[in-house]
Amino acid sequence: NAPAGDVKGVHLSAIYGKTGNVTGWEWPLLAFSDTASMKGVSFSPFLLSASRVRGEMMGVTLGVFTLQEGQSTGVNLNAVNITNNVNGLNWSFANISSGYTVADVGFLNISKKSNFQLSAVNITEELNGLQIGLLNCAKNGFLPCFVFFNFGSAGN
Repeated sequence: NAPAGDVKGVHLSAIYGKTGNVTGWEWPLLAFSDTASMKGVSFSPFLLSASRVRGEMMGVTLGVFTLQEGQSTGVNLNAVNITNNVNGLNWSFANISSGYTVADVGFLNISKKSNFQLSAVNITEELNGLQIGLLNCAKNGFLPCFVFFNFGSAGN
């Protein structure tokens, strides 16, 4: 874990790296990176690499797996995105969000509330926009589940 504490520049970690706020580039090398907040680029391309941001994330994540517990602003391009609130784009095989997302693109999208989902399977409790996929489920959709598309309905 180098350097420890708040980082402005590049934070490298091998096996496990826990640090404070990162402004710049986060790079876990075959590692699990655990940061308080992130502003910049998190790059974890290796199969055993992952990043966790406990607070706010602003920027881009690229890699295999990301876990973001706070507000995210930017783009998440990973094999798996597990997020809370995302003001931006989640693009991965599986996007799982416990809060609000603006746009999710992947094979499986699950969120509490969303504006747009494009995937084979889309599931949300509250849809403010459009779902496109093979199966689209939203509690407030024009139908609770529908094939090919679904859109939010204010009446439900």
